[in-house]
Amino acid sequence: MLQHLSHPVTALAQNATLIWCDQIRAAAWVDPGAEADTLIEIARRQDVRLDCILLTHGHLDHVGAAAEMARRCNIPILGPQVEDAFWLDQLPMQCQMFGFPEMPALVPDRWLHDGENLRLGEVTLEVLHCPGHTPGHIVFFDRESRLALVGDVLFHGAIGRSDFPRGNGPQLIESITRRLWPLGDDVRFVPGHGPESTFGEERRSNPFVGDAALAAGGQPGRGRYY
Repeated sequence: MLQHLSHPVTALAQNATLIWCDQIRAAAWVDPGAEADTLIEIARRQDVRLDCILLTHGHLDHVGAAAEMARRCNIPILGPQVEDAFWLDQLPMQCQMFGFPEMPALVPDRWLHDGENLRLGEVTLEVLHCPGHTPGHIVFFDRESRLALVGDVLFHGAIGRSDFPRGNGPQLIESITRRLWPLGDDVRFVPGHGPESTFGEERRSNPFVGDAALAAGGQPGRGRYY
């Protein structure tokens, strides 16, 4: 069974999330945006073996510690989908814009693709390409534990912004309603920022993509914060 633990990092309180197979303790950090020392120590205290770093998309607050952790732990960086290469190429510019310490462009060890399955110990993670916030954004889903790691696609009571370069509001709505909702109302999700929720709760109450909001016309792509 997949276990998880989130630790907010950066001034944007981005959810760096440690996931692991509780049978053989194989683990990965999803979106380690900063605080490499702290994240490595959290994994040590959980007594897990870090196998890889997983990235949902290329924004700085989600990838800032990835290269350092990969080097120090001798593990690969997997994801996002290749359409986010331009964001990772522009990491130096992102650092300047948001006042982060300077870092070089990043190239993952492997881009991920829609429909791939990743093994983490005895756990299978499905890769879903969910563009709109960024063109190469992906979501990781464990069907057995009914848990999704959705990055900045969906939040409790909000959705991701689509006004960044190559964002696309209608595409974001489609990613949520056609890729995420069919997974089931019972699915819990860890967003890139803020508290966890379920797809069912968001369908009932989310003012951007809830069933009632969409039936009334909604505001496609007008996310709240991130």
